[in-house]
Amino acid sequence: MITHRNISIFFIFLLLVLFLLSLYTAINFWWFVFIVLIWIGINAFGSARISSNYHVKAFCNNPSETEKKMALTFDDGPSEFTLEVLELLKKYNAKATFFCIGKNIEKHPEILQKIISEGHLVGNHSYSHSKFFDFYHEDKVVDELRKTDQLLEKFTSKKINFFRPPYGVTTPSIRRALKVTGHKVIGWNIRSLDGGIKNQDLILSRIKKRVSPGGIVLLHDTAPHSVLVLEQFLQFLQQNNYEVVSVEELLNLNAYEIERG
Repeated sequence: MITHRNISIFFIFLLLVLFLLSLYTAINFWWFVFIVLIWIGINAFGSARISSNYHVKAFCNNPSETEKKMALTFDDGPSEFTLEVLELLKKYNAKATFFCIGKNIEKHPEILQKIISEGHLVGNHSYSHSKFFDFYHEDKVVDELRKTDQLLEKFTSKKINFFRPPYGVTTPSIRRALKVTGHKVIGWNIRSLDGGIKNQDLILSRIKKRVSPGGIVLLHDTAPHSVLVLEQFLQFLQQNNYEVVSVEELLNLNAYEIERG
């Protein structure tokens, strides 16, 4: 497996060899620049792609699942649109996992309560969902996760195990923070892009063609077009005999841990 540590060791070794060679023969300075740029490029790609496991192990699907089972996940709520999502999930007898932002829990605690009371799971999606989250120091990441956990645990009465990093970006600081908090990272292998795209046909086509047993779909419960896509997608899954299960069931992982006194 290609990891941040392995890549760093390789490129540091490569630069060291190049430096030692430059003591005995003329080495063009641009070779150093070229190697550093490749190193930066690999780091950027690995950090941005959650399924790469570059910094942390992320559970993005269950490749061993042979039955027609999939998981739906929703990011960035709770919001007023979460209520419409819940109605659709109830209509199609589907269970989902909601990765919630702490500041939105504070705005809509009653909606979070409804999510849980209707049998869905919740996970941590940071407190602020800041655009600069991936630049945060380890201590700041730990603070965000613990703050959101406290808000969620008021309703679950159990320790939160699942975390999804904002934008799916992972970093060394996030890796170190997770060693402190103990969260498991939940990713996806079917990204709807409904957070940026509003064309319902385009979003629906994108996720339908990626459907396969054991998949995890990323949607948002924060906009009307996502709700409309969800209903059409649930119809499609029903027509194709897919069962929508929780991430917990699909991955055989516990979403919560009962606190031991």
